[in-house]
Amino acid sequence: MAQRIKKGDTVLVISGKDRGVRGEVIQINTKKGVAVVEGVNVATRHIKQQQGVAQTGIMHGEAAIKLAKLMLVDSDTQLAGRAQFKFLEDGRKVRVVKRGKRS
Repeated sequence: MAQRIKKGDTVLVISGKDRGVRGEVIQINTKKGVAVVEGVNVATRHIKQQQGVAQTGIMHGEAAIKLAKLMLVDSDTQLAGRAQFKFLEDGRKVRVVKRGKRS
């Protein structure tokens, strides 16, 4: 099955504490159904000093967020919608953003 959200895509968070925030997908794990999005779901981790660990203290970084909470943003119109696949006249398969009727 083709992947609807890919690394480098701009997505909109549709639920949770970061609802309404847009960001770029940094990393994706389709087996777990999660993605890491820049500036979304920022977690605080306390890193204890250990041998071999370069940076210690309080670290802030993006945590994974479920793919079901993300919606693809169209690069041309900057509007979010569901990803849909269409075939062009020359036979190529491309992703397009499908908007709802009320949008």
